[in-house]
Amino acid sequence: MAAGTALQAPHNETGAQSAPRSKWSKSMPNLLVIDDDRTILALAEKALAPIADVSVAANAADGLGLLREGEFDAVLLDIQLPDQNGLAVYCEIREHDRRIPVIFMTVEAASNTAIEAMQLGAFDYIAKPLNVESLRDLVEKAIEQRQISSVPVAISADDEGGDQSAELFIGRSPVMLDVFKAVGKVAKQDVPILVRGESGTGKELVARALFQYSHRSDETFLAVNCAALPDNLLESELFGHEKGAFTGAESRRIGKFEQCNGGTLFLDEIGDMAPTVQAKVLRVLQEQRFERVGGNKELTTNVRIIAATNRPLEQMVVDGDYREDLLYRLNGVTIELPPLRDRLSDVPALIRFFLAQAKIEFNKPDLEGLSPEAVDLLTVYDWPGNVRQLRAVIRRCVLDTVMPVITPDTLPDAIAGTRNSGAKSESGTNEKLESEAPGSQLPQLVQRLLKEKSTNVYGEAMEYMERFVILQVLQSTDGNQSQAAEILGITRGKLRDRINSYNIVLKSDVAVES
Repeated sequence: MAAGTALQAPHNETGAQSAPRSKWSKSMPNLLVIDDDRTILALAEKALAPIADVSVAANAADGLGLLREGEFDAVLLDIQLPDQNGLAVYCEIREHDRRIPVIFMTVEAASNTAIEAMQLGAFDYIAKPLNVESLRDLVEKAIEQRQISSVPVAISADDEGGDQSAELFIGRSPVMLDVFKAVGKVAKQDVPILVRGESGTGKELVARALFQYSHRSDETFLAVNCAALPDNLLESELFGHEKGAFTGAESRRIGKFEQCNGGTLFLDEIGDMAPTVQAKVLRVLQEQRFERVGGNKELTTNVRIIAATNRPLEQMVVDGDYREDLLYRLNGVTIELPPLRDRLSDVPALIRFFLAQAKIEFNKPDLEGLSPEAVDLLTVYDWPGNVRQLRAVIRRCVLDTVMPVITPDTLPDAIAGTRNSGAKSESGTNEKLESEAPGSQLPQLVQRLLKEKSTNVYGEAMEYMERFVILQVLQSTDGNQSQAAEILGITRGKLRDRINSYNIVLKSDVAVES
């Protein structure tokens, strides 16, 4: 019997009830439920009717037939079907349209089959017996993901990742252009260079760029993290040691200054170096001479030193924790690397680079990119962990996503749930504005952002207006979220997300919590 005929009859050949096919209403999303359990089909039709036009099928063949004939925003799929395994059905759905989020229904949520379904890329799974509220929330979330995924991506994942060293040169912000100019000016000059900046800003990348553009680029480049080794091991690592110099020194060891003769040595976290090691490094800088630990033979070397730190060396000198003469020697030229929050205009380019890398590394050929909403959130976050944190977030999103497009739901809570605070920290939103009547300070906000030369005037103004509109609607409905979502034209899930993001409290009256 044809799928279309089965849907018009009260019962299909399997005896399961089949609902009439929807007319593909443009105002309502379309949901397909495939399950051979009549009670599940009836429950889904009744519980999900307010949020979607529900079509049902009692077996895999009918379900796939409906799928090929119509357009669906999400699918609820039973893992155990009478005519075909649910996992096989899922693979056919993916082949038909990989953008459709598929939610598996299973008797046991912890079963191996459910785990396998998630590994294949299912949107989620829900345990039977079905909890109506959980089911509705999950379906709303899936439909919203489908709608977002249908929007052209703001950042594509198909750009070439390029060489890892290219990360440094991603960005066109004025502060990064200053860094590029500084690298170009001093790369070929044989002077010590101190790279300063917060953790995660890419200081080693600057060091590698200085090496690559120097006349020593054909020689050795070595990096040592001074904070990662105990004092005695750091001394041995840098200068080497003779046999028997200390317990465990069973043979002579050649240190980095010898290995790197003629090349470039990068000393990261130079502020964590012990005073005894500081004295020996100072001598190398002054005379290019040193002795191995436990030795008395003087050795010579020709090494260019590039150092990096995120610590306040000048204050450490005042406190007696760092040698002033070493600071002056290291500080032949200083390159200040800006934190990512000071160059948020570079975030999209960095995302594009990391996205392309992760797509290849995690073998995600279907990944298309990031949705505009996800990009908006990423470009207003203040990134306390800088570029290193951004790279980690993008990699995790690529690893976690089961959809072709990465949406806000895939982002960490710190980014997706604190949009308001992230935007304020970038441009310094005045707390007094938040306590004023909503909407009344928009002209002042725009004027202040222009005065501060903010690069996110549109984003902050739109956020301020969105908060105002949501507050007004919630107040008019006395905090009824279902009515408010209908008036606003968004899903309840999206409204809840905005309520959390804007710290809106639903008490006796609706207000923004300070």
